[in-house]
Amino acid sequence: MGKIKIKRKSTTLDMTAMCDVAFLLLTFFMLTTKFRPPEPLTVDIPSSIVSVPIPTKDMAVISIGKDGRVFLDVDQQQVRVQALELMGEKYNLKFNNNQKALFANIGPFGAPMGNLTQLLDAKAEDRDALAAKMPGIGLDTTDNLSKCELSDWILTLRRIKQTNGGALKIAIKGDMKTQYPAVKTVMDILQKQKVNQFSLITNLEANPLAKK
Repeated sequence: MGKIKIKRKSTTLDMTAMCDVAFLLLTFFMLTTKFRPPEPLTVDIPSSIVSVPIPTKDMAVISIGKDGRVFLDVDQQQVRVQALELMGEKYNLKFNNNQKALFANIGPFGAPMGNLTQLLDAKAEDRDALAAKMPGIGLDTTDNLSKCELSDWILTLRRIKQTNGGALKIAIKGDMKTQYPAVKTVMDILQKQKVNQFSLITNLEANPLAKK
């Protein structure tokens, strides 16, 4: 008895729906993605063979440029605004809602308290260039570190996190050409507040003693 041959038919798939979904997802990510603002202070960090992950939440990063300028970055916008308000009260400065909104999104900043208003009121096209020219957060260490703006920022941020039931994690990102006294000053400020645990941000390189 002969076999009945079933005629094969080509299978076609309608890709229209999939293309629509792909374009919808692409449009969604384009509209909702927030790009990280450019860093006003370029830091060429040194290399290290130690690999310890840096926390990505509840972080304050202290950047030290090769010229000794100090910039500060905080990851949470709400915490940044709270800190700005409290620092304004301490230094008798008032910030309006527009300035607070800008401060929440400008990324690392190195403006002394007396220059913050100038930075926040600058035109958008001029703000990045102005931020890069700022002299850095004040490190006046006279009177046993009691007149130090960086110390006030760190203390304010720590108190905000403690009030919310958390703890502020601190990392130092220093340029490989930074003079040691600048780094020591920052460490002294942290230790004055009994902050003895902090991370050092470096580039990972191969361990020369590792087995091949």
